[in-house]
Amino acid sequence: MLNAADILIDTLIEWDVKFVFGLPGDGINGVMEALRKRQDRIRFIQVRHEESAAFMACAYAKFTGKLGVCLATSGPGGTHLLTGLYDAKLDQMPVLAITGTQYHDLIETFTQQDVDLTRVFDNVAIYNAHVSDASHMENVASLACRSALSRRGVAHLSIANDVQEMDAKSRSKRNRPKHVPNRYFRGRQIPEEIELDRAAQILNDARKVAILAGRGAVGAQVELREIADLLAAPVAKALLGKTALADDDPLTTGGIGILGTSPSQQIMEQCDAVLIVGSSFPYIEYYPRPEGARGVQIDSDPQRIGLRFPVDAGLVGDARETLRLLGPRLIKKTDRSFLEQAQTAMSDWRRKMEMMETDLSAPLKPQAVVRAFGRRIAADGVLVADSGQNTELAARHIDLGPANQFAVSGALASMASGLPYAIAAGAADPKRPIYAVIGDGGFGMQLGEFSTAVRMALPLKILVIFNGMLNQIAWEQMMFLGNPQFGCELAPIDFAKAAEAMGGLGFTISSFDQIEPTLEEAFSKAGPVVIQALVDQYEPMMPPKMPKNYAKNFREALADTPGHEAIEANVSRSPLREMMAAGEQEKELSENSTDLPGTP
Repeated sequence: MLNAADILIDTLIEWDVKFVFGLPGDGINGVMEALRKRQDRIRFIQVRHEESAAFMACAYAKFTGKLGVCLATSGPGGTHLLTGLYDAKLDQMPVLAITGTQYHDLIETFTQQDVDLTRVFDNVAIYNAHVSDASHMENVASLACRSALSRRGVAHLSIANDVQEMDAKSRSKRNRPKHVPNRYFRGRQIPEEIELDRAAQILNDARKVAILAGRGAVGAQVELREIADLLAAPVAKALLGKTALADDDPLTTGGIGILGTSPSQQIMEQCDAVLIVGSSFPYIEYYPRPEGARGVQIDSDPQRIGLRFPVDAGLVGDARETLRLLGPRLIKKTDRSFLEQAQTAMSDWRRKMEMMETDLSAPLKPQAVVRAFGRRIAADGVLVADSGQNTELAARHIDLGPANQFAVSGALASMASGLPYAIAAGAADPKRPIYAVIGDGGFGMQLGEFSTAVRMALPLKILVIFNGMLNQIAWEQMMFLGNPQFGCELAPIDFAKAAEAMGGLGFTISSFDQIEPTLEEAFSKAGPVVIQALVDQYEPMMPPKMPKNYAKNFREALADTPGHEAIEANVSRSPLREMMAAGEQEKELSENSTDLPGTP
């Protein structure tokens, strides 16, 4: 007779789960045994830290659209999952977390690892159950999978270690066996006709339409491009929507926000209508001013409609199908001057980025390395980034095409996510080349996970931005509050040697002339490779256009910041000098006007 753990794993197999990411422990011995007996049908991927398992489950869901599953033992094993699970919650990814607990009759008796994980997970999970016995498992395991997929969030099952080994001998009279179907039922969601007509009228009446595309638009590249062309509308992309249009497409102005481009900020300031497609981009200061523009939003989740901008028309449905329904209602715009102005501004922005990418000065500038790394990414490759200055560098200096995939910890913006994301990409498709841009701060946090990549023999190339600083945090200290940099310096780790110690390959770049030959050699190698780039510690993380007061705060903080002479020299370089000057001019103008059009 099957026990509770057997029923759980059989249920996952029926739900087409191929991988479980986790770390063994005595609180999940029953589940591990069930996995061992079925390893020909479902694969257990052992990690070095449970946080990585949750990140991997989230990333796997992002790359495949399928359910991601992570497994952890009782007590600290379960609590270690939380950061990765919040990543899934905030980015609306379907993930099932399975945790063990101590013996069922010792719970709440202060025994070892006596942590009530259902209480701990109450905020992160949309479905959260403590399994009472094997008969209960039949019901809740299937419901947990269905809940995660249908509500796009985290489901959690907590199972006492002795319950895992119990069989289904006892069953209540009302709990009939096999009454739960182990499959997911999809439906079609389309907007109401009245909302489609209203949206079309808003967009047809507008003279300057801007589009903001997010992750929800990634599967609708063709339709998005057709609509943008019809409306002569430049497309700004939230970070998760980086591949919604190719980065070199003439219709896009690239990223938006502090990691984005100046043209994206300009079109949002100047438009009289905005079409938001599959995005919950959180920084409302980068949206149009509500009194100056009308809004239309497409999202599969009605709760997200109007979340960041007071839209006049809300189209609830899949982005691809909704754009197809909207297209025939739109009138092709003959005045394309707004788009053409954005394209001119984008050409100027690219020229500025090229100046930074070809800077030969020492210390080595990170933009040059990232650009050269990005040029070598295969047309079907997967790129991940961690959180920090490395995210800005990947967003601005690596161009991706329509066949690429890109992933990052979005709304949570967690450090230490990049390497687990890359490993999950390898699990999703082990033949597809994988690339990662990670900072030395985030890479150091989960360095041991590189051994997981080595064990899996992944075709992974990692570029580590080694500047010895938590550089994004350092610049936020100065720009946001006007405080000197403090506590951001990192003790050095030789990541190339660490990679070799774990069975991989390691390379180091420390000067501009080493970039091409080192990358050429590194990319010729099979398996996981680490390329650490020793770059300028004082290179700024500059917004595309300094928001009000940032330039003033920076100047106030600079004198008491370590290395201020080097920072001053860096920001005096073009085009950083012009970007900084724009912020200082904005401050000066704003002091003389309380209603300056177009300011955030």
